[in-house]
Amino acid sequence: MKPLFRFQYLLTIFLFATVASAQDFEKAGSCFSYETHGNKVVFTCENNVQVEVEQITSGILKIWYDQDDFERNNESFAVIKAGDGSQKINLSEQPASYEIYTGELIVRIQKSPFQIRIFDKWQKLLMEDYQDRGFVADSAKMTGYKTLKPGERIYGLGEKNGSINRAGSQFSMWNSDKPCYQVSEDPLYKSIPFFMSGEGYGIFFDNTYKTEYDFGVESDQYYSFSAPGGEMMYYFIYGPTLKQQISRYTELTGRPIMPPSWAFGFAQCRGLLTNEMLSREIAAGYRQRRIPCDIIYQDIGWTQHLQDFEWRDGRYDDPENMLADLEADGFKVIVSQDPVISQANKKQWQEADSLGYFTTDVRTGKSYDMPWPWGGNCGVVDFTNPEVADWWGAYQQKALDAGVRGFWTDMGEPAWSNEESTDRLFQQHHLGMHDEIHNVYGHTWDEVVTEQFNKRNPNTRVFQMTRSAFAGMQRFTFGWSGDAGNGNEVTDGWDQLAAQIPLMMSSGMGLIPFWSCDISGYCGDIDDYDAMSELYVRWLQFGAFNPLSRIHHEGNNAVEPWLFGAEAEAINKKTIEMKYQLFPYIYSYSRQAYDTGWPLARALVLEYPNDEETFNLNSQFLFGEELLVAPVVEEGAAIKRVYLPKGTWFDFNQPRDRYEGGQWIDYPVELETIPLFVRQGSIIPQMPVMQFIGERPSYPLLLEVFPAGINKKASFDIYEDDGETNNYKSDVFVMRNVRCVTKRSGMEISYKEVASTGFQAQKRNLVYRIHMNKKPASVLLGEQKLKTFKIKKDEEILPENIEKAAWSWDEGAGTCLIRIPDNRRNEKITIEN
Repeated sequence: MKPLFRFQYLLTIFLFATVASAQDFEKAGSCFSYETHGNKVVFTCENNVQVEVEQITSGILKIWYDQDDFERNNESFAVIKAGDGSQKINLSEQPASYEIYTGELIVRIQKSPFQIRIFDKWQKLLMEDYQDRGFVADSAKMTGYKTLKPGERIYGLGEKNGSINRAGSQFSMWNSDKPCYQVSEDPLYKSIPFFMSGEGYGIFFDNTYKTEYDFGVESDQYYSFSAPGGEMMYYFIYGPTLKQQISRYTELTGRPIMPPSWAFGFAQCRGLLTNEMLSREIAAGYRQRRIPCDIIYQDIGWTQHLQDFEWRDGRYDDPENMLADLEADGFKVIVSQDPVISQANKKQWQEADSLGYFTTDVRTGKSYDMPWPWGGNCGVVDFTNPEVADWWGAYQQKALDAGVRGFWTDMGEPAWSNEESTDRLFQQHHLGMHDEIHNVYGHTWDEVVTEQFNKRNPNTRVFQMTRSAFAGMQRFTFGWSGDAGNGNEVTDGWDQLAAQIPLMMSSGMGLIPFWSCDISGYCGDIDDYDAMSELYVRWLQFGAFNPLSRIHHEGNNAVEPWLFGAEAEAINKKTIEMKYQLFPYIYSYSRQAYDTGWPLARALVLEYPNDEETFNLNSQFLFGEELLVAPVVEEGAAIKRVYLPKGTWFDFNQPRDRYEGGQWIDYPVELETIPLFVRQGSIIPQMPVMQFIGERPSYPLLLEVFPAGINKKASFDIYEDDGETNNYKSDVFVMRNVRCVTKRSGMEISYKEVASTGFQAQKRNLVYRIHMNKKPASVLLGEQKLKTFKIKKDEEILPENIEKAAWSWDEGAGTCLIRIPDNRRNEKITIEN
């Protein structure tokens, strides 16, 4: 079939897909025979259907239904782990079935009709095909149906709207530019076809086309996933816990890169933050007001043309000098990229066109003429063409050589290519037609940006944040949630703010651990800053507990934290300072995310999987394991309804107040209140407030201890590396383990520092702040009984220098403060009642 006619056929399917009559369905029917090939077995069934089951690991299976000799246009864009072909699959045959044993799983396959059922090794049924409908194909699509158990919960799919529990909902994957999207809108910018079941397994549907998911809407007896093209190939991922499923999905698709340490500071942006004068003014505004900030973004207007990476004439007097001055003041500059070349940019457009670096229009054979939101019509750079990578890398390196520290890749859906924009389907990419490549277009771009950064800037940690992505994105980039506010009435964006909480948690479960919203919501003109003040404060309080925190708004709407009145400025300053104080805690969890895939901001169901109250909990989240955050997202709120899981919880704002878990509480709030709770038996490492990350390299550590019950311990592993290089991938770091054991006679605190692979750890003084019911009788360091000291008025509890170990008691706060100089940090502390 000629490409044009083939494509018109596909377009017809895309537009007018209908449910075929029953006689048009093709199923696997009965199985006739099988063949084994190392770690694979291939079953031959009716209707020319073959089914390949491959053991990737003892807990990961690849299942592929095919009618065309297992050929695919492209290898997986997401999966990096292959099975071991030298291993022999353990299969046995019974009269009516086959069984595969992996060590962790038992796969029972019924011969007639063909049906796959997967059990754990204790014979618990995990997943099964719904009747004989494990594979159903018609002229429009192919679908896999699985039994939906009563009460079965589904989580994941990445950055999607709605409840974290997907049961009872439908979704589609088609990366879409949705300015000011509604709280129930789908699809959005990213496609992560990975979901998890509360029954102990996850599914990654390895298909880049416009896939569809129905979790019990059509029938409460089954759920389904389907695609109009590509392969019916999915990976079964055994947990059994949700966290274990995430870890195995990470093993399958790759570890998330760690951001540079400064990426965990605050960032400032604006749609028209595209000139030197404004950049310097904003930087000065932060430093003059002593509000911490690390990053200043430049939006797309910074560049002369799309996308030549040249500074816009008349807007930057001396860009290199500007970047150097900002860097000296602690600011890193991140600039935007778009994945297109404007036709007005004649030199670069003609260069790319002559080299064949654009997608082509199958109707004409010429470069596809792409309308674009700004800059006029463009050519769409074809990042699936391997020759494009070095060409693009050379262009983007110009900005990096000038002193830019990273990129945010915007509009990579590509923009104006939503479901209704069917003309885009006439695009031919190097690796296939647009219906196949659309959802991975931004993914291939991000891969080029990061790999070229790494190639040209050896052993420098990349900062790269994206809007549009596919599964596996974590290997190259971080994510933000796009244009989430109310564009019709900016001050009426409370529902949009509330919807970002489950969207963030779902993103984390889809392996986007380093994520940010646009603080302020991005959308809508701000005409009345007083009227916007409360909503802005609440956006920022939520955003401070995003793993990455960026303030951003459209156009020239200024959203610096001092613009919303004196009261709001003071609250915003305190909120931002809190994030900086928590940096050692946050950075330690960033390493855990790299090692395991577990998100920093996580749904409570990840840590409390047996607590029914967490199953559909969309209004609060955990930040790490120890901190529980319940952002206020209601206008004029006086009470925040908060659920506390089992255990005892301290009010982080007022630690004298403690609550027993396993209950809902009505927590009183004022405008300045962030409902924040810490679990008993926790240690929260902190640092002094700094104006930017790294301002004081030898900062002392504050170790805030919320002791466990008698005969139990609190502990924390504090992670530290150089923050700038990729040496963390070679395990060059220091881990500081702090442990506090509670006894009837008092407490014992130990500190152990282990440097890995030759890392030179920074010496740090230690300050312990221990929350206790009564003043200790004595405090010993080793065998030495320490003397007491009094905190002077306005004295910092984290002084720059600590010469002698000593302790103090604060009766009002109920805290024991112990100061330990670095040269005695490894000695045991004994607190006697």
